Amino acid sequence: MSKKDKEVIQKLKEAGIDLTKQIDKGNDPSYELPVRTLNNVFFDQKSKTIKLGDRKSARQFLNIAHTRKFMQTMLVAAEIKKVIAEEATVSIRDLYYALKHTIEGTEENTFENQGESDPIIEDLESSLNLLREELHLAASSKGVISGSLKIKDGKDTIDLSRMGSGGWGVPSNVEPDKIEIKDLSAEYVLFIEKDAVWKRFNEDQYWKKHKCIIITGRGQPSRAERRFVQRLNKEHKLPVFALMDADPWGMYIYSVIKQGSISLSYSEEKLATPDTKYIGLTVSDVETFKIPKEVTIKLNKLDVKRINEMKSYDWFKKKEWQQEFDLMKEKEIKLELEALSKKGIRFITEEYLPQKIKSKDFLP
Repeated sequence: MSKKDKEVIQKLKEAGIDLTKQIDKGNDPSYELPVRTLNNVFFDQKSKTIKLGDRKSARQFLNIAHTRKFMQTMLVAAEIKKVIAEEATVSIRDLYYALKHTIEGTEENTFENQGESDPIIEDLESSLNLLREELHLAASSKGVISGSLKIKDGKDTIDLSRMGSGGWGVPSNVEPDKIEIKDLSAEYVLFIEKDAVWKRFNEDQYWKKHKCIIITGRGQPSRAERRFVQRLNKEHKLPVFALMDADPWGMYIYSVIKQGSISLSYSEEKLATPDTKYIGLTVSDVETFKIPKEVTIKLNKLDVKRINEMKSYDWFKKKEWQQEFDLMKEKEIKLELEALSKKGIRFITEEYLPQKIKSKDFLP
């Protein structure tokens, strides 16, 4: 068993020991949890990430409103401990089915659906200050990556510069004890929003010509892609550039990569990469790169509503972002990355991005 697994099991044991001590003293057993509500979430100016506040709540066994969730919390914790001890990894769906049963002597099920077990996993992540991957729970992963590095995955060493047109599929667990980064010769990471655009960069071997790593989460990235990029940034000091659509949704995805999301505020220090810079696409690029007006898209009411919401976020308060949002509303347009193909199929890889990087034309 790895050192990390031993540490996780010890944390789970300590939680169990604390509960048995409470019972031995004749007390109502309770388990302390961080409050995971919007009013306990804040943007930390020091770390530049979204964080969970200090407010706590107690889940008490003898409180009828808490009893069911208390039981579920203990079941999930015990099963996770068993899975780690067996050096296995299970999906959150596996965990739900493994624990679902009818309580003897009753007609009550431990869990009625996965919507009951998933929040319990998040409770344990936040209370133990661990990622679910460290609890041997496999989250979904959809990202692909190519570039100038090798990784050691178990007993296999994989060269990410030789993965062909499909790239290397990022696994759900990219923690250091599972994935070792080796022979890294890249100078930066390019986080691309869309799979189709990533394929253009991969086919053109942009990563080889420009000594970088290209990765996509195929839309909103999963935890695995975000965690792996954070490791490349923190452990190997690689700058991270985000290439997104020039619309509120692409810009929000960038913000999730950079400082995290409200829903995962309890673990963003292990997922967010505050050094990330937004390299494009922007509405400002229409004039700079003489992008034809016919490939722009008119903003709709939902877009405008989302822009106004984002303008109020602390992490978008910098004047450069406020100016970009204002320009977007003034011009009443948005753009997709694929619109750059109007200037030539390889314009994005051969002219647009190299020029942006050379001139350091970023949004913070």
